[in-house]
Amino acid sequence: MDAFYFLFRTLFDLYIMVVILRIWLQAARADFYNPFSQFIVKATQPVVGPLRRIVPSFGSIDMATLLFAYVLSVLKFVILNLVASGGAAAGFSTGLLLVGLLSLIKAAGGLLFWILIIRAILSWVSQGQSPIEYVFHQLTEPFLTPIRRIVPVMGGLDLSVLVLFILLQFINMLIGSYIGPLWYQL
Repeated sequence: MDAFYFLFRTLFDLYIMVVILRIWLQAARADFYNPFSQFIVKATQPVVGPLRRIVPSFGSIDMATLLFAYVLSVLKFVILNLVASGGAAAGFSTGLLLVGLLSLIKAAGGLLFWILIIRAILSWVSQGQSPIEYVFHQLTEPFLTPIRRIVPVMGGLDLSVLVLFILLQFINMLIGSYIGPLWYQL
């Protein structure tokens, strides 16, 4: 059962990240004609498109996509509980709703972390020629620009990414200290 648990958890986590990326792309007003953005839209459109007709947006936040990400996060734990219990129907509890919300928040922070890592690696290799790097730049600049105002580029070395890494780790540990071991298991 461990293999199936791993498989379902990985598939859910990857797709939840794709859905979060769609929310993030819209909030950042990233280039939707970019091939990477087109992949994200095409991967989520079969569910988000019809859901948008029912759930309206709230300002620049696409509530339909956010609701879809949340439902996926809750469904992930329902499926994982079924797999862990060998298919025995476990009762649905309101605790799953909270766990789904916490999981979604942690996934968003993890996604930001990995996009920053990939952006840093691409900056060494592609030198601005990659369309993915352009979208990652659009996604991360709103987080990095305020940090650069406080910690300017020194000698050609941009420390804003490092400062954001430290801040993300601090937030992760702070939430973990309030929630407990559950936070680190999500």
